[in-house]
Amino acid sequence: MTHHPSLPRSVDGLPHSASQPMRYSERWIMLGLVVAFVAFYLLPLMTHGMWIPDETRYAQISQEMLLSGNWVSPHFMGIRYFEKPIAGYWMIAIGQAVFGENLFGVRIASAVSTGLSVLLVYLISRRLWNDPRKSFACALFYMSFGLIAGQAGYANLDPQFTFWVNLSLVMLWFALDSRTSRGRLGAWVLLGFACGMGFMTKGFLAWLLPALIALPYMLWQRRIKELLGYGSLAVLVAVIVCLPWVLAIHHREPDFWNFFFWNEHVRRFAADNAQHARPWWFYLPMLVVSSLPWAALLPTTFIQAWKNKRQPVFVFLLLWLLLPLAVFSMSSGKLPTYIMPCLLPLALLMGHAVTALLANAQGRTIRINGWLNVVVATSALLALLYLQATREIYANTEMFSLSMVYIVLVGWIIANALQILRPLELWAMPSLGIWLLVALLPAAMPSQIVDSKMPDRFIAEHLDSLKQTTSLLSNDLGAASALSWLVKRPQVDLYNVIGELKYGLSDPAMASRKVTMENVGQWMTEARKKGSVGVVMRVNSVDEIQEVEALPIDGQRFQRGNLEILIFPQSQP
Repeated sequence: MTHHPSLPRSVDGLPHSASQPMRYSERWIMLGLVVAFVAFYLLPLMTHGMWIPDETRYAQISQEMLLSGNWVSPHFMGIRYFEKPIAGYWMIAIGQAVFGENLFGVRIASAVSTGLSVLLVYLISRRLWNDPRKSFACALFYMSFGLIAGQAGYANLDPQFTFWVNLSLVMLWFALDSRTSRGRLGAWVLLGFACGMGFMTKGFLAWLLPALIALPYMLWQRRIKELLGYGSLAVLVAVIVCLPWVLAIHHREPDFWNFFFWNEHVRRFAADNAQHARPWWFYLPMLVVSSLPWAALLPTTFIQAWKNKRQPVFVFLLLWLLLPLAVFSMSSGKLPTYIMPCLLPLALLMGHAVTALLANAQGRTIRINGWLNVVVATSALLALLYLQATREIYANTEMFSLSMVYIVLVGWIIANALQILRPLELWAMPSLGIWLLVALLPAAMPSQIVDSKMPDRFIAEHLDSLKQTTSLLSNDLGAASALSWLVKRPQVDLYNVIGELKYGLSDPAMASRKVTMENVGQWMTEARKKGSVGVVMRVNSVDEIQEVEALPIDGQRFQRGNLEILIFPQSQP
């Protein structure tokens, strides 16, 4: 078929006159996603304190890189910390270097990583189906999955790692689907780069997951020679990306790889005493919870995917979803965030299924989804009303925070009620409910949770006094890392606590950092000779009460919830 010379072809093969409405629609789609990203992901980053233990830990480790200039070996409050490689800390450190050592700078790496994953969803959906409406649906689902949206404003490494895994598997499909040698080569190179960065963010899993999907798919497609040839190129690129740091950390810290491989991979995967041990079926209900507010769409999504199971696109997406889920389920140690790499293919499958419902004017399943969310939010609202009336979760001085929680729950109910009333036109409304939740709820926590889980708020109120001290001490790693980050001093000695620093504190050079009940009196005497001493204590048990009682009694004391700040003046000669 020929085309009229006055209608030149666009890049998608359509005449320009035919592609203009689609491009116009895509511009509005992209604009809407960007506005939602800014409003619900970026703006709330500064509105609440840092959650312990993860956020304060990653903030402090990354800040220490900036202060020390050591971008090779991770240190947590000056103590060797080998639980993760280096790239995730780099990104958080860059965020603090660019935007300041503040909440926005600490969290921006997670938000940007999530935003880039949303973009990948849109791009691969565009490549798969060439339908802007379906691409929008897929991107919207991914962006509004509860687990994805919640982690976007939380400073940890999972959003970054998820982005690198997503990039590697999106590039795998682009490589397999490419019709030009140049496009295929570029996709494999990007795949290798993503694997290298993923490896330097969380380890060997970044190499396993793409291979886990590529091998069975290429065997099924009888393209194993292509996998061996181009896959070797991707491995070479990944090695080139990783090798400088791999050699540098080995030279500086020869024991890093021994600890990281055995403790963070073998023991966590297979050991009976693995950290965060969970039963094998843990991720099955977690997949449902993670997909809220779209959980009721899961049956239709899987039914549609199974009906299309012989099509290459759906085989690839099902392998991407199910094989990593199986690997994570076999691991002894499990956290909810581990399954985040499985949610991009789920969003694609869900987008395909829902757009088919919309095209066929089948709103029943969508309406059921709205009802499920209304029931959940109404139950939460009634529970909150009951607890507030009987136990007064929020004090009289916290009515603004309480009103924000009501706004979130009522907004969730209204958004999903609109989906119930007009499921074909307002099918996307639940996304507004989840975005309100992740944007407003962390800033609306009652003081008892803020004081317990966000110690940086209380510490910041006494920051001037703490900065003037010569020595710092804490009996809680979360509070200690928040204190270290706020005063910009890694040296916070640890009082009767070891926790995740067991390996680093086993170094004989770190003996002076450990303070016990038996020697705390001597430590205080020596520290006060040098200057004033700042102490941040968590007092939540009989043992911790005894720890406080072992301290001198002449210091200034400030208390909020289960936190105490004590300032001891320099002793007189």
